[in-house]
Amino acid sequence: MTSPTTDLPAVVAEHIAAVNAFDTERIVATFAPDAYVNDNRREIWGTDAIRAFMAKEFVGDRVTMEVREVIDHHGDIIVRAKYDGDYDKTNLPEVLVMTSYFALRDGRISSLTVINNQPSPY
Repeated sequence: MTSPTTDLPAVVAEHIAAVNAFDTERIVATFAPDAYVNDNRREIWGTDAIRAFMAKEFVGDRVTMEVREVIDHHGDIIVRAKYDGDYDKTNLPEVLVMTSYFALRDGRISSLTVINNQPSPY
């Protein structure tokens, strides 16, 4: 069973603050050197690729995250946030809430998966 919490681990809080500040280098600094990001079913491995991805698709599109819910699930952090920005919003809901799954190791993000989840019938 998971339980919501209002406390974000420091590295996740810094990651979100860096995204909202449109600061590529601050974003990248939150990741472990061998980290990966899975965004929209694309795997982005290592800080060089993460830097290019974040510079173009987060900083370049001026993406912001407004945290709605935080869950600590056995040390993995699940963040539901309202996303906004200058990206193509075709076929997206008016209010886009995405779920980010953070795995943390040694004070850094080792993996981040971002998913536009759909409600479950269960």
